[in-house]
Amino acid sequence: MYNSIQLADDIFWLGVNDRKTHLFENLWPLDNGVSYNSYIIVDEKIALIDTVEKSKIDEYLNRIHDIIGERKIDYLIINHMEPDHSGGISEILKENPDIKIVGNKMTFVLLRGLYNINTNHFLITDGDTINLGKHQLKFIITPWLHWPETMMTYEETEEVLFTGDAFGSFGTLNGGVFDDELNMDFYIDEMRRYYSNIVAKYSKMVIKALDKLKGIKLKYIASTHGPVWRSQIDWVLKLYQDWATYKAEKGVVIVYGSMYGNTEQMADIIARRLSVRGIRDIKIYDASRKHLSYILSEIWHYRGILIGSSAYNGGIFPPVENITRKLEDIEIKDRLLGTFGSSGWNKAGVKGLNKWAQSMDWELVANSPETRGAPEKNSIAMCIELADAMADRLNEMYPDK
Repeated sequence: MYNSIQLADDIFWLGVNDRKTHLFENLWPLDNGVSYNSYIIVDEKIALIDTVEKSKIDEYLNRIHDIIGERKIDYLIINHMEPDHSGGISEILKENPDIKIVGNKMTFVLLRGLYNINTNHFLITDGDTINLGKHQLKFIITPWLHWPETMMTYEETEEVLFTGDAFGSFGTLNGGVFDDELNMDFYIDEMRRYYSNIVAKYSKMVIKALDKLKGIKLKYIASTHGPVWRSQIDWVLKLYQDWATYKAEKGVVIVYGSMYGNTEQMADIIARRLSVRGIRDIKIYDASRKHLSYILSEIWHYRGILIGSSAYNGGIFPPVENITRKLEDIEIKDRLLGTFGSSGWNKAGVKGLNKWAQSMDWELVANSPETRGAPEKNSIAMCIELADAMADRLNEMYPDK
């Protein structure tokens, strides 16, 4: 069983790496690929937990056969029905015609809708259990992480929590599988990008799920993407708690849209002043060049947000407007905000940003610098005032950093 990786007694990881798919959900860049993690428990009864994306089915089936030989699978647990985890269900059903497909009521609505599978259903509700022999599974319904049917499966004997997409990460598993085998500096960025892009809109549901997990002993957290957690359990739980409650670090993200370079100049003036005032973490992004997914991740990371836009056809520059709409959609809270921009014949860019800012209920730290054409003496002074106001608030909020 060369390709099998054992989590605990009788429990194996069945993950595959995808380095070919360019966009996750045909939307989010996968510059570092992604893993699809599935798991199998081999006991008196065999339980398979989630499957993989259908393009990886041959590799996946070979891994299963390598572990169980000719034995049949008794239960297929579906924690999440999204196709990157349910893509192998039809093939598993063909090979195991008597298998029991385990899910909640909404699971089977999606199973019928996506794959027209109306048989072999084994309905569970919150707190139900299945005994495999030495191992017992308990089901925890955690809807909207990030689909309506999502749930978690807790293996009580070895204290393994199979979490679906929760605690997941972009990035392939390049040799290591467990958190203590990997460079976590890489995965923390990819995990935060995954959270801010995929899960963030449902942060209230994340809190509810975390509350349901309190008191449960955990030796492993086994997500469907990214590392298996075994050495930093408390840390990863706290990470999700912090993200779901909008906690952030001291730093500033500056996002701008600039047609002819004038708004970009303002961004650089502001950034320089922030640096002089002791702000060390400053990220500057051209909204026309940097993909939204990376900008969202940094906005989830840092407290201060400065957004600049040139005027465009009587409104906000479109790439910047796209970011503002997404921020409104995911309902991120508790950020410090400043706006700035440039114009030619009208002031619609900054005006549009300030109208949007009212809907966000963030703290606006200062008035908005604006210039017609290139920055001049007055607008430069206002940029410095904006930077000072942001630095003052951050230094008040983080006095020891």
